[in-house]
Amino acid sequence: MTLNLLYCAALEGLEAKEVEVEVSFTKALPSFQITGLAGNAIQESRQRVQSSLLSNDFKFPPLKISVNLSPSDLPKQGSFYDLPIALLIALYGYCDFGELNATLQTTQAASHTKPKKYFAFGELGLDGRIKDTPSIYPLLFSLLSRQENQDSIFILPKSAKEFYSKIPNLKAYFADTLKEAIEILKCPPPIELTQSTLPFDYEIFESEKYYFTSHFTLDFKDVLGQERAKRAALIAACGFHNILFEGSAGSGKSMISSRIPYILPPLTLSEILQLASNTLKITAQRPFRNPHNSATKAAILGSAVGQNVKYGEISLAHLGVLFFDELPHFPKSILESLREPLENHHFTISRLQAKITYPTNFMFVGAMNPCPCGNLLSTTKECRCNQKEINAYKNKISDPFWDRMDLFVPMQEGSQTTHTITSQEMQGQVLRAFGFQKMRHQKCFNARLEGEELARFCALDAQSKQVLDLAKERFSLSTRGINKILKVARSIADLDLSKQILKEHLLEALSYRKI
Repeated sequence: MTLNLLYCAALEGLEAKEVEVEVSFTKALPSFQITGLAGNAIQESRQRVQSSLLSNDFKFPPLKISVNLSPSDLPKQGSFYDLPIALLIALYGYCDFGELNATLQTTQAASHTKPKKYFAFGELGLDGRIKDTPSIYPLLFSLLSRQENQDSIFILPKSAKEFYSKIPNLKAYFADTLKEAIEILKCPPPIELTQSTLPFDYEIFESEKYYFTSHFTLDFKDVLGQERAKRAALIAACGFHNILFEGSAGSGKSMISSRIPYILPPLTLSEILQLASNTLKITAQRPFRNPHNSATKAAILGSAVGQNVKYGEISLAHLGVLFFDELPHFPKSILESLREPLENHHFTISRLQAKITYPTNFMFVGAMNPCPCGNLLSTTKECRCNQKEINAYKNKISDPFWDRMDLFVPMQEGSQTTHTITSQEMQGQVLRAFGFQKMRHQKCFNARLEGEELARFCALDAQSKQVLDLAKERFSLSTRGINKILKVARSIADLDLSKQILKEHLLEALSYRKI
């Protein structure tokens, strides 16, 4: 009996679990079977593997071929198991992987690295071509996030080389066909470390690159008037603050909200790669998710059946913007469920067979009318709603949800001026403020400041503290509300490049508070 071994991986929730792919050849009636809780896609790989090997002139030995995917109690799905299975069968009789390990270590002696494990991912065509699948990237990103896999070797589809090469610390061979992959293992060439260069504009703060895009598909110059709303959007973007616009239909709430992602702070390389796990696209543009108010609770929050996790909008909006238009029309159960991810920036799905926690560090943007007909604040149209309807409409949003909004902006009706500000100008202000934050060694956005960092970066002088105490007493502000006012004031001060929060910064922050 000959036993060979390669590694692959399976997603357990949001984390990649290593899977040992073992192949044994025994003297018995010729057959080919796969064990280890392999799903339908993996069971069907027997046909793809057989056809690929036969098209490469491989002759199956008259033996029983057994493939085991270990751990055997972990459910596995995906067509990317084709490549490791085919490689192990193709190398039958050539050598064992102990020899391959020694050979590969010799080729790496110059770089003083000692590879430990060899992973292979790829779907096979019937002619032996190696194809990429969307499931591979999240697995790679998760595996390489762990220190023990930094020296592992990966065999990957060459068609996705440009995409995968952006992942730092990836040591990989890329192959177009099964035959190429076999030759790589038989005579491994030197490994070239991938270069994590991105074709985006960037600024360097504290010796780290931060990437952004200067292409504005939607531009603030198209928004006429609404100077106060645009100012609030700028402050929100600077500190990653939650913001809510209230105004009549057609006042520009959605226009401003859809343009906010283009002026948000830049992204680090690791954040760009993290976003690519969801989008499978390398971009410096932060995500913008805009679910309809008819979306189900599972669509917004996500779901889990066993180990099969479906991302919700709050997860897909991670590091970006989650926009709820017509906010009161969303079911109250959904709005109340948002209170946890808005406060803790993560969300946990607990089910009988799974407990999954994923990050939800998004900026929430909401838009709503002042009443069901939308004309309550209008100076030219008459409101058709009675007081009972208005109260029922506004009571759909609870006080704890309001308390999680950093800025509240009533829209100005019919406010049109000749002065316009472009997205590029607003992005420049945000970048300057972001650099100012990094210069004082601040690690997170202003909206995420807590504890000692909040006290350190949002300190007030005696005059400003007196103003805040007066506001607290007059408007019965909660502790969370006071902290949010301080964080917004810090963002306003950053836009002015002021080290200290001044009285005028605090007063402007108070003007955006929903009382």
